[in-house]
Amino acid sequence: MRHVKNNEIRNLSNEEILAKIEEYKEELFNLRLSQATGNLEKPSRIRELRKLVARMKTILRERELQD
Repeated sequence: MRHVKNNEIRNLSNEEILAKIEEYKEELFNLRLSQATGNLEKPSRIRELRKLVARMKTILRERELQD
């Protein structure tokens, strides 16, 4: 999966960002499940998703504070 840039995130609406966060959280859950059963192929993906969700939440918070 390619790296998502902050500019790309900022171009999304709040609703789109929230939908993506939910999608990534679900993927994180499935990755953690795979990790627990020992079937995880790419452990770095967990960290990548966690950081991506945090960046999205930060951008949402910035927008909240601007209003």
